[in-house]
Amino acid sequence: MIDKNTQFLGYRRQNGAVGVRNHVIILPVDDISNAACEAVAHNIKGTMALPHPYGRLQFGADLDLHFRTLIGTGSNPNVAAVIVIGIEEGWTKKIVDGIAKTGKPVLGYSIELHGDHDTIMRASRGARELVQYASEIQREPCNLADLWVSTKCGESDTTSGCGANPTVGNAFDKLYEMGNTLCFGETTELTGGEQIVAARCRTDQVREDFMKMFNRYQEVVDRHKTSDLSESQPTKGNIAGGLTTIEEKALGNIQKIGKKCLVDGVLDKAETPTGRGLWFMDSSSAAAEMVTLCAASGFAVHFFPTGQGNVIGNPIVPVIKICANPRTVRTMGEHVDVDTSGLLQRDMNMDAAGDALLDMLLRTANGRLTAAEALGHREFVLTRLYESA
Repeated sequence: MIDKNTQFLGYRRQNGAVGVRNHVIILPVDDISNAACEAVAHNIKGTMALPHPYGRLQFGADLDLHFRTLIGTGSNPNVAAVIVIGIEEGWTKKIVDGIAKTGKPVLGYSIELHGDHDTIMRASRGARELVQYASEIQREPCNLADLWVSTKCGESDTTSGCGANPTVGNAFDKLYEMGNTLCFGETTELTGGEQIVAARCRTDQVREDFMKMFNRYQEVVDRHKTSDLSESQPTKGNIAGGLTTIEEKALGNIQKIGKKCLVDGVLDKAETPTGRGLWFMDSSSAAAEMVTLCAASGFAVHFFPTGQGNVIGNPIVPVIKICANPRTVRTMGEHVDVDTSGLLQRDMNMDAAGDALLDMLLRTANGRLTAAEALGHREFVLTRLYESA
């Protein structure tokens, strides 16, 4: 039985944060630095490039989020060291300096006045040193209560709200009592159930902050929607799985925060929690965007319940899939880490399902590859607030 005294073998970083992986990443500041980053990752085995399509002519809050996401990605405790490559020196240095605050090794290279050849050569030399440094870092005993765990669901159906999502809720209740730092979000997927979440907020200030974030996202939806959000929220997959309204989907989604957890704080996108407990993060409900934001906030493991079958992964954070739909388990079993279909067949109770998920969390923290990791799913998608200048 997992409790507050349970330990796992993890990576304790220079700032005290606890990771479960030991990646060396090659991080582009902008889209036109992707090729150089991928070339370095090709040259130096044991490194991983994280290409993305943004980083030029962004401004205001959108640029702030871009920096926060990239700095947060490099700062994540699952990352041992970072190479940053950008087209020009200023923004490259900004990201390097942000990551360096964690105490981990980080090197930056700019392409202007050097070109690809020289940049790739210099960065490859640095990456070789960092990957050898990382290869000597040993796992050490860490308290499971120090592990940061986030959640979102995807391709939900009727089995999600009745099985997979409550499994996460049961596990979250147990982790919450142990003092873990937890996160949920998916702002639009709370529509119709937002008052339930508001009632679970620890203080009036937290409740006010939550409703401010919720209403802000609703204004975005109202400003840009057509007649409604059909086939976007809920998705076509949700509808095929029996969820006919966003309110039905929201009630299933909220099951992930359990019955005992209180919402202790509210985060904007890619912000980092300042204490233990359950945090709400304003975020898109798109799987890759949300998991990327959670990774940038510092979360080391992600719980992902699915009904119809979502194949999402992340480059630096292991994504644990939970499914209670027997058809999905049968047809897409290679994507499922925790099979809770026994819940709906009455072969398993909810407490046992939660314990099975916590057991998989412990195994994953100790080094077991998740299905998404084994299958090579490395979806890394940055959130944009508006178009570039």
